[in-house]
Amino acid sequence: MATLEDSMWWYRALHASLIDRLGPSGAMGGVGAGTSLLDAGCGTGGLLARLKAARPDLSLAGLEFDAEAAAIAAAKTGLPVQTGSVNALPYPDASFDAVVSADVLCHAGVDEAAALAGFRRCLKPGGLLLLNLPAYQWMASAHDRHVHNVRRYTAGRARRLLLDAGFGEVACGYWNSLLFPLMLLHRLMAGQDEAASDVRPFPAWQESLFTAVTTAERRLARLGLRLPFGGSVWVEARKS
Repeated sequence: MATLEDSMWWYRALHASLIDRLGPSGAMGGVGAGTSLLDAGCGTGGLLARLKAARPDLSLAGLEFDAEAAAIAAAKTGLPVQTGSVNALPYPDASFDAVVSADVLCHAGVDEAAALAGFRRCLKPGGLLLLNLPAYQWMASAHDRHVHNVRRYTAGRARRLLLDAGFGEVACGYWNSLLFPLMLLHRLMAGQDEAASDVRPFPAWQESLFTAVTTAERRLARLGLRLPFGGSVWVEARKS
């Protein structure tokens, strides 16, 4: 992850999508200057680094379970990154205006209910929670085993989870839709026997193509054009 997240199309697309959602094009209207934001499960700091560059008006912090990854993230970004679990967030109540968590709730080591309760507890009233989640349990593959994902989601299921966790306003949908047919074909061809994770270097032409497609999709999304399916689920919710 540390080697690839600056260059791989997937990380660039994911981080750009999340940054867009924190702006005025997000379903909940984004976040303003001075917002305190936690990246919960920040990995090796790729999203934090891109947020620092794109939104220098935000006050950023990270939390990461793996101590080595947390150290890499802190060194990469110069931001405060704490080692800890989303199952028991080590912050006081109402610490942040926003919490972002990308592809964390799906992990085998995460307790969904505990993590969502912790996100809500640590948000200030009216605070924004932004999640990215892998879509469709039937799309589970060898890649999920490599990265220890045990759950995939639909937008409907994600919305119910957030409402059950006490969030008063929830919006969900799908993205990475234009590439979804290729993702489905890849899953069908690879089956469950693929030896490597999907997180790996791609040929330059493939990186360029996938980046161009996901960039076009984000531009369409800003115009309100979205498809009712995709490789990932986005969730935005406000603490009431």
